[in-house]
Formats: sequence, structure tokens, C-alpha cells
Amino acid sequence: MSESGLRADAERNRQRILVAAEALFLERGASVSLDEVAKRAKVGAGTLYRRFPTREALLAATSNERFTSVAEASRARDADHGPEEALRHFLEELALNTSVYRSLAASLGTVIQHGTPGCNAITEEGHRLLRRAKEAGIVREDASFDDIICVVSAISIAVEKETAPAPRVAHLVDLLFNGMRAHLQIR
Repeated sequence: MSESGLRADAERNRQRILVAAEALFLERGASVSLDEVAKRAKVGAGTLYRRFPTREALLAATSNERFTSVAEASRARDADHGPEEALRHFLEELALNTSVYRSLAASLGTVIQHGTPGCNAITEEGHRLLRRAKEAGIVREDASFDDIICVVSAISIAVEKETAPAPRVAHLVDLLFNGMRAHLQIR
């Protein structure tokens, strides 16, 4: 048995599926047929669906390392940035990493619910940063992690076809913050 608890041949098939999916998602986007993924991986469709019963499960698995890196980088930056700047960096990096595969953004909310280590890390870090920003009075109390994922998805969709998306992502995150900002009410 391998580290993942799979027999060696099953683990090889799983890795072949992930490599094929990554290549196809990068080439043609997240909406590529799962049968094409199985064909490129040289496994049967049943083998693919046994390991990854849905497209979102496969997207979560192929995005796992990227999502883990975003969360780890955010935690590593924590001491050097205030709550607003930390949340901004996190949102920018998540949007950029979500736009890696064309069409991933459309299902990001579902993908991150798949419980991979990377999905869990993104969710935990997002909640932590949002809570920290609320406690500092920077973000409105009614802003939720689900709201942030919706907006990150929209930002990712907006920049999918751009060759240098980082400046546009930063601008759109700035617009997001203008809407999320906690405002003092004068009576």
C-alpha cells in the first residue's frame, strides 16, 4: 500500500489521471470532458470515476497544491501585514490561482467543499482572515466567506483570458474592498 492507502497500481492510475487532468485543464480549461481525461491517462472511465466521482472532485485534487501554497503563503505573511493587506493579498492570490484553469472559477464554491488538504486550508485561512478583518473594523459584519468566494470567482472569470492578469485582479480586489469596507454611521 502507498501513503495514500491505495494499492501501488491504483496509486499509479490516480497519479496518471491527475497528470492528464492537469495538462488538459491547462490546455483547454476545466470544462474538458472527463472521458478525454481518462483517455489521455490511459485508464478506463470507471477507474477515473471511482477515484474522482465528479468534475469538482478532480478539480479539487488538481488544485490541491496550488490552494495549499496560497494558504501557507498567507500564514507566512501574517506577521508582516495588517488585517486589510493580508486579506487583500489572499484574495488576489486565490483569484490568480483560480484563473489558472479556464472555467474553474465558475465552480470554485463547490470545488473548495471537497475536503482536500488544499481546499480545507483555503477555507480555514479565508475564514481566519475575514474574522481578523471584521475584528479590526475593516470589513462589514455581514460579509461572509461565501460572499468572498463568489466575488473571487467573478474576478477570476473576468481575467481568465488576460495574459497578465495581476494588475486587473488587484484593481478588482480594490473595488471589492470598497464595497466590503465597514463604514462608520454618523447620526
